[in-house]
Amino acid sequence: MQSPFDTAERKAFRESVEAFVAREIAPFANEWDEAGDFPWELHQKAGALGLFGFGIDEAYGGLGFDDAFMRMDSGVTLAYTGAGGVNASLGCRNIMTGPIAKLASEEIRKAVLPEIISGREGGALAMTEPSGGSDLSRMKTRAVKDGDGWRITGEKTFITGGMKARWYVVGARTGGEGFGGISLFLVEAGSEGFSRTPIKNKMGWWASDTATLHFDDCYVPAGNQLGEEGLCLLAIMENFNYERLALASGCLGMAKRCLDDAVSWAKERETFGKPLIKHQVIRHKIADMSMRIDALEAYLRAIAWTMTEGEMPVAELSKVKVLASTTAEFCASEAMQILGGAGYLRGCAIERIYREVKVMAIGGGSEEIMRDLAVKQMGL
Repeated sequence: MQSPFDTAERKAFRESVEAFVAREIAPFANEWDEAGDFPWELHQKAGALGLFGFGIDEAYGGLGFDDAFMRMDSGVTLAYTGAGGVNASLGCRNIMTGPIAKLASEEIRKAVLPEIISGREGGALAMTEPSGGSDLSRMKTRAVKDGDGWRITGEKTFITGGMKARWYVVGARTGGEGFGGISLFLVEAGSEGFSRTPIKNKMGWWASDTATLHFDDCYVPAGNQLGEEGLCLLAIMENFNYERLALASGCLGMAKRCLDDAVSWAKERETFGKPLIKHQVIRHKIADMSMRIDALEAYLRAIAWTMTEGEMPVAELSKVKVLASTTAEFCASEAMQILGGAGYLRGCAIERIYREVKVMAIGGGSEEIMRDLAVKQMGL
């Protein structure tokens, strides 16, 4: 359905992203997935398109404005390719530039942000730990003062972009237990006491660059501390809301691809003397997929409008992430059923999406945590 929120600028941006994806990603999606990597030049091409600049001042290489609809449209379009690993490695920097723009010194902003936003350098957010998962209140990585700097000790894991990034926004405990007492630090690859190991045995996102980070008395200069000591986790909570918008938009793109491929196959494939599309059971599957997609898209548009009006609808973003991941999972399963053996073969977008839907239900806050957060935001 036509969006009542569309403008000429949003339409032009969406079309430019669609053209970029069709030219630079879609033809190589399976090749890169099988290789487990893709050319770094793609980061720079995406940066030139403006995909990394939302909400960042032009002085630091950003777009100088934010637009939730453009964020949504780019997420949908990139995910439609079924190249989840590529999209994850491209987009991981978007969840770490915000804290730098808000909390870093002017010197760091000018030196670091243009390199990351342009795609010349990689960046990653390092919060998740082996023992804590989505529960950041259990963070065990610690930072202690050492002269004019800090020493960080601990581990982070499942860090997208972790092997190739130059800059990392790292959470570490500098105070007591719980959400309080957590500070943020900007760590550069190659720092004393810092190392990283790749995570290769993944169910999906094969082309993504994923790592475990090791901090062994890693030295960080005092100037690389971001924001106030012990208060930073609360200060960047808004950052996670943008991540959830991106993940929900990605789920919508995946679901749309599942529906389109299922319809195309159902028109082509014949069973019992007629095309699959003429069998009532298949038609009902398509109807169920379509109505869930429409509901998700309408919900996301309403949330995007609310965000453009200056509000951050935390409960709705939490709920829509759950709706999005369950919708993508449902559509992937139904599309796989419609395609049958053809969908089970490597090289098929449905096969890749089917493997990758589960990470969308876990990353950025699991479905269970999102449900609980939504209820808390409702005051219950």
